[in-house]
Amino acid sequence: MADLVRLSKRLVELISCSRRDAELYIAGGWVMVDGQGVDKPQFMVSQQEKIELHPEASLIPVAPVTMLFNQSFVAGMDANATQQLICADTRAADDPSGIHITKQHFARLKQGTPLEKNASGLLVFTQDFRVVRKLIDDAATIEQEYIVEIAGELPPDGLKQLNHGLNFNGRVLPPIKVSWQNETRLRFALKGVQPGQIAHMCKSVGLQVLAMKRIRIGRISMAKLQPRLWRYLMPHERF
Repeated sequence: MADLVRLSKRLVELISCSRRDAELYIAGGWVMVDGQGVDKPQFMVSQQEKIELHPEASLIPVAPVTMLFNQSFVAGMDANATQQLICADTRAADDPSGIHITKQHFARLKQGTPLEKNASGLLVFTQDFRVVRKLIDDAATIEQEYIVEIAGELPPDGLKQLNHGLNFNGRVLPPIKVSWQNETRLRFALKGVQPGQIAHMCKSVGLQVLAMKRIRIGRISMAKLQPRLWRYLMPHERF
């Protein structure tokens, strides 16, 4: 045990940097110990362990990130349980962002625009207050798109009613866009969706909701993101 030293001290010796810089490299997730990422400067290492600094290491503080997650439906799963599924192992292999993953990206994540109850599909987790503010403050104007699997027979004017003319929670719903995707699935594109609204609308025209998947929030679609995987929001992408 006598030859153990702090990782930050060992890094200073290896690359001839200041102690502060060494701590920033480590906290930024740029340092590997025997092939494993370590983000704690006080981590103790021995002389025999291999210490590596990522070739693209930067001293710029870690910027807040936003993650897009394809949530599979699991009965009774809450937001905290869902967030635990977001880790290095569940990052999509084809994530095009090129962002260097660090443990700091998984801290202080906030969920924006929760899913309808019993729904699956696109979820947003973010550290960026600007994204949180956008999704909350502009919720009434950001369009969401759902694919809804239904059972039952739609009456002749049912589709027209779904598009405009139904009430929910004592108020007339504004016009929305509802169309057939196939014989058993409807596509809903609507703004300011309220919990239970889609199921209520379907029930009002004699339909039962069997499954519901959100595939888009604003201009961000789930695209090819596979279930239970996530990717970073690209710098140019906007909701």
